[in-house]
Amino acid sequence: MAEPIRFYADEHIGRSIVLGLRRRGVDVLTVSEAGMRSASDQEHLRFAFEQRRVIITQDDDFLRFHAQGMAHWGIVYASHYKTVGEIIRGVMLIYHILSPEDMYNHVEFI
Repeated sequence: MAEPIRFYADEHIGRSIVLGLRRRGVDVLTVSEAGMRSASDQEHLRFAFEQRRVIITQDDDFLRFHAQGMAHWGIVYASHYKTVGEIIRGVMLIYHILSPEDMYNHVEFI
């Protein structure tokens, strides 16, 4: 079996989403756990890239970085209008269907 996607939840992603994903067996690292609380968005992108993690975010700055051609291992952008359950279901679909390589320099919208 291929290596599963590992995620990095930025500061905009609530603890309930992180816990819901972890209960489903997903590897999710938070900004706090990574010791990246005061880091800039560019530093978060760089950190996630070095760790080969897909960023889960509701911050559209990451969409701008993508449009500017900054390399990343994937961005999952969750609309502010989505519920916790919708975000978890969307991430789980990505987790089960796509590989880390599929997510390289790719954005998925929830």
